[in-house]
Amino acid sequence: MNAELIDRLHFAFTITFHYLFPQLTMGLALLIVVLKTAALRVRDPERAALWDKAAQFWGRIFGINFVMGVVTGIPMEFQFGTNWAQFSRVSGGVIGQPLAMEGVFSFFLESAFLGLFLYGGKHLSKRLHWLSAFMVFAGSWISGFFIIVTDAWMQHPVAYQAANGRYEVVSFWQLLSNPWGLIQYAHNMTGAVVTASFVMAAVGAFYLLDGKHLEYGRAFLKVGVVAGVIASIVIIFPTGDLHGKYVARHQPAAIAGMEGLFHSEAGAGIVLMGQPNEETQQIDNPIVVNNVLSFLIYGTTKAEVKGLDEIPRDQWPTALPLLYYAYHIMAGLGTWFALLMIVCAFLLWRRRLYGARWALWALLITFPLPYIANTAGWMTAELGRQPWLIYGLMRTSEGYSPTVSAGNGLFTLIGFMGMYLLLGLLFTVLVYREISRGPELASASH
Repeated sequence: MNAELIDRLHFAFTITFHYLFPQLTMGLALLIVVLKTAALRVRDPERAALWDKAAQFWGRIFGINFVMGVVTGIPMEFQFGTNWAQFSRVSGGVIGQPLAMEGVFSFFLESAFLGLFLYGGKHLSKRLHWLSAFMVFAGSWISGFFIIVTDAWMQHPVAYQAANGRYEVVSFWQLLSNPWGLIQYAHNMTGAVVTASFVMAAVGAFYLLDGKHLEYGRAFLKVGVVAGVIASIVIIFPTGDLHGKYVARHQPAAIAGMEGLFHSEAGAGIVLMGQPNEETQQIDNPIVVNNVLSFLIYGTTKAEVKGLDEIPRDQWPTALPLLYYAYHIMAGLGTWFALLMIVCAFLLWRRRLYGARWALWALLITFPLPYIANTAGWMTAELGRQPWLIYGLMRTSEGYSPTVSAGNGLFTLIGFMGMYLLLGLLFTVLVYREISRGPELASASH
């Protein structure tokens, strides 16, 4: 193994593990505001207290995730200097600004008001406590925006100039309003809401199946399913649709790799199943729906979609089969989420969801899958950009730290794996304890 491969594996591992936590906190932040809003608007004191305790319960789950996200997120920024020094030297004048703003503004906003929300319930008025929840939501979503803007510049560089072998920002506003970033942000945050909705609905289903905390279980199911059906549809259309069209326009190699389209084709079909074969440059055992890909990208079934045969081989995605499978896992799971949530929303509307054990089991079993889908989505975005670190400007092979040996990188990677295993176990124990105690017992002890 060479140093570049080790550095790529190192960052892939740390960022994949890290993103298990922010995707839940960003989604939960919105749902907690929904719970707190219900607590304010309900006139029945008992119902209002239930919604308030529900919000506080999920606030503690949020807090555990937030701490884990901070602990696993800090090492990634150090990796820019240790494992990717060449990339940092060249692009630091651009990416350093949104990353600094993420830390200085949104992170401190989120953490400060999280403390008020978790420990100020008995000291703040109801409206101020609601405001603290809203500010946590604002901080977490602003944080996500600055991170997405940073990644979007690597995907679609804008508002920069080259000076002395480095890139500098010429318009910070244009950097923040990068069209790629705006579309990617909408898609990514909707994915976070999908994760939070399934987690909340799964906990509600668990309580009903277990026969405990029934009122809270119904409340969690109601909020989780309503938010989930909206987010599961929006992530497909319009956000996923717009993002796919933008990728096709600016990264044709990525779209061709995602679909396994080795040859340009008019009226290109979408591959539901099959295995990409780089040697024969075709899809083995394909199940194809004709003309659909052309329609999804260009709005007509007769349009030609550019294949990999029109792209220089050294600009093909470097992990083509992995890109293809990651995309299809994301798309397949996204379809399942929408179908399941539509069925559950129908049952909720008909007031049959709480007693439909098969639907409760489906929600409970499905809750890990949004984590897989979000991870596969990010893999699709990052693998599709390869072999570029900054698309069209800097190849990945030019960005790593040449003075850090493969042995040093492998040693730290193994160390991180061990530490993150312990963190993962600790996280599981803490969350399981909160869920087992339930909102009533947990609220009484705080």
